[in-house]
Amino acid sequence: MASASAPPPPVVGPPRPAAATAFPASSPYQRARPRRLVAAAALAPRAMPWPHVLTVAGSDSGAGAGIQADIKACAALGAYCSSVVTAVTAQNTVGVQGVHAVPEEFVEEQLRSVLSDMSVDVYGYVKTGMLPSAGVVKVLCENLRKFPVKALVVDPVMVSTSGDTLSGPSTLTKYRDELFSMADIVTPNVKEASRLLGDVSVQTVSDMRNAAESIYKFGPKDIHVLVKGGDMPDSSYAIDIFFDGKEFIELRGHRIMTRNTHGTGCTLASCIAAELAKGATMLHAVKVAKKFVESALYHSKDLVIGNGPQGPFDHLFRLKAYHMRSQHKFNPDDLFLYAVTDSGMNKKWGHSIKDAVKAAIEGGATIIQLREKDAETREFLEAAKACVEICRSSGVPLLINDRVDIALACNADGVHVGQSDMPAWEVRELLGPGKIIGVSCKTPAQAEQAWKDGADYIGSGGVFPTTTKANNPTLGFEGLKTVCSASKLPVVAIGGINATNAGSVMELGLPNLKGVAVVSALFDRECVTTETRNLRSILEDACSRS
Repeated sequence: MASASAPPPPVVGPPRPAAATAFPASSPYQRARPRRLVAAAALAPRAMPWPHVLTVAGSDSGAGAGIQADIKACAALGAYCSSVVTAVTAQNTVGVQGVHAVPEEFVEEQLRSVLSDMSVDVYGYVKTGMLPSAGVVKVLCENLRKFPVKALVVDPVMVSTSGDTLSGPSTLTKYRDELFSMADIVTPNVKEASRLLGDVSVQTVSDMRNAAESIYKFGPKDIHVLVKGGDMPDSSYAIDIFFDGKEFIELRGHRIMTRNTHGTGCTLASCIAAELAKGATMLHAVKVAKKFVESALYHSKDLVIGNGPQGPFDHLFRLKAYHMRSQHKFNPDDLFLYAVTDSGMNKKWGHSIKDAVKAAIEGGATIIQLREKDAETREFLEAAKACVEICRSSGVPLLINDRVDIALACNADGVHVGQSDMPAWEVRELLGPGKIIGVSCKTPAQAEQAWKDGADYIGSGGVFPTTTKANNPTLGFEGLKTVCSASKLPVVAIGGINATNAGSVMELGLPNLKGVAVVSALFDRECVTTETRNLRSILEDACSRS
């Protein structure tokens, strides 16, 4: 329903602030405007508040934009989305064939129905899309004064992606004079920014900055403006300009070459609202939304729906990735005895990488990770290829630590990454759905993010002090329990684990703790096979006891 930018980071915002009569001084929601002054009675504790976005927008019969896109975008980011329909359109991938505006009285009835009942005033955030008349804008503003909400995201939809006009000049005036004064953020694309400013030219990044500053003046002193540059000609990037009244921030993303851009503007604004509802700061919400749209466009670039020039894209691409992940060959039980090689230890004992891997498999290792920090790339690749052959012949998965390029080149079974490495969702984009991805996690928030990013398992530790990684904080059993209880993924414990303490780790009996990862207890030994066999026996005995 809106023309669009081709925005990026998948990312979940920090926990939502608890309901209270005021936000912290640093919060972007601490305002002097009347609609922010929520009555104390309305803030009585409620059971399990859920992030809630109310979209006030038009319906797209082709389902690529409008309220259909808003609902899908919010669902994809974990927010509940209620809706008020302002217009019903007949449109498809070719264009808009007709618009039927919903009577203003019925728009008001919908607003009262949702705002009076569904806790939008306490926990909710409103996002606007197509507002077909000045009367509808007036009705919306009146109801937002009666039913204060936490934040208002205004996507000033005026022209559809296909170029059809959706709002007239009188609506434009109402936007500037009334709605913007209540908004927390306004998200015009370059064409909409131009119309809001009397058809000024907006064709360069410098023009976008000037437009953002001019639009900022329409609102209160704490409004934010995001001018989206997805429609900018002759740019190899999708550049957006974020302005908070003090600082211009240039947000760059990859320009995805695809016809499937219908609804990107609606989606971006809805994602911002969803992230705000989850507790994110404004800039963080914008960054998450931009990365979400970029990822959705990337995954949908070859999608074919309809015969027109503007196709829809897949908001639920992550669900598809999870479904495909559940179908590939990863077995959580493979984490039972997770052997991690070390180049320094191999050199100390005169073992080649191939010999060390072969010995660990002979001793009963159930999965191998090649962690070779010192080897040159070509040398590492040749060794990795040889190890792949050894592991495949034994039915043992082989993962590469950090190096996605090596994993791709040798066709390894997957990759394990740390918090400072490439994000798991980007690794998934590169490796595809059929590979195993593990992520090192020390906190519940990191475990949650790994799950959202499409990882298959997490490694959590150090459980005990270790010498194989410098400056590695120790979690202990309590820290491991905390991460395991929060994780939706299988967990392998790592860090300082050896023959004397491995049994006690498995005896914790945590349901999703599937095994232990070991480095020096296996590879800093003369006979890797003997040490591996001994450790496997200890783990099996501990599991039988627990």
